[in-house]
Amino acid sequence: MSITKEQVLAALGTVQDPDLKQDLVTLGMIEKLQVHQKTISFVVVLTTPACPLKEFIRLECVKALEAAFGTDLDLDIHMSSRVTSTRSNAPLLPQVKNIIAIASGKGGVGKSTVTANLAVALARTGAKVGLIDADIFGPSQHIMFNCEHEQPGMEQESGKTYIIPIEQYGVKLISIGLLTPADHAVVWRGPMASQALRQFLGDTRWGELDYLLIDLPPGTSDIHLSLVQTVPVTGAVVVTTPQKVAVADARKAVAMFRQPQINVPVLGIVENMAYFTPAELPDHKYYIFGKEGGQQLADKYGVPLLGQVPLVQSIRESGDSGYPSVLKHDASAEAFQVIAETLARQIAIRNANTEQTKVVQLQ
Repeated sequence: MSITKEQVLAALGTVQDPDLKQDLVTLGMIEKLQVHQKTISFVVVLTTPACPLKEFIRLECVKALEAAFGTDLDLDIHMSSRVTSTRSNAPLLPQVKNIIAIASGKGGVGKSTVTANLAVALARTGAKVGLIDADIFGPSQHIMFNCEHEQPGMEQESGKTYIIPIEQYGVKLISIGLLTPADHAVVWRGPMASQALRQFLGDTRWGELDYLLIDLPPGTSDIHLSLVQTVPVTGAVVVTTPQKVAVADARKAVAMFRQPQINVPVLGIVENMAYFTPAELPDHKYYIFGKEGGQQLADKYGVPLLGQVPLVQSIRESGDSGYPSVLKHDASAEAFQVIAETLARQIAIRNANTEQTKVVQLQ
């Protein structure tokens, strides 16, 4: 019996994407299908290179085909990816597929550390990643990426000057810390800081990006409003520590994004410093700042807990040395990688199920 392409697609139509809850054929994830007698080859195009379910989906395809046509098949299944987006034909940053705001209710919860490690973790999966340090008054990403003594390039085109971002660890980066002396305080009123953010967005040569992460300042301020008024933000991640005083402020960050006039989807919560693990006792957990505050926040607002990051000395050392913890081989690296993969999945789910975020119009 000869096998036809239609029969193969019918068999693959029984395989569902676990996140999007639809079959691979309906989602258009099967490409370059070739059938010759018992030899079947095709490409499965996933929604992100960070997908942790690649092998699961591949095996489900094998099971479906063998159930339909027998086990004596010669299967050649390639796993690829194409990051999804709702930002088609965007007037600003048209080549950037997803803009992700990383926020916190208060300072000191490790938001910038989380942002740096998520950016590098996503880049390690093969995604094209950029990072804007939007904490104009307290920049730190240039230190965490070990490029504090570098300066971004400048390029002229049609009488306009464009910034060329620094590239480090596979991530394109811009920060006010790259443009001002290390000991110089940025003493600006809100409109000037907001203008700096708009320049980072509109006057920087970002090129093609799958994910542009925005490391926002703590709280809810002019910078946050300027971001949502300038570009449609795909979604937001809120970082907190477990203790009550941090979670109380994190609730305000979630509430800000959920205001009807802003309406930016909250993709999830990251609980940083979830527990202390000493290097000499890696299997021990001490809940210094309380327990499961991030989970309780996620449950309250019906959003995912993207993951928990332990409080370990190596993360602090990585931030100081400018070599992100996710590049090492320890428990913190695994935690950041898992959170990045979970975030990428949530972005794909958001893009499949939710309308494009609109630029906010505030009077």
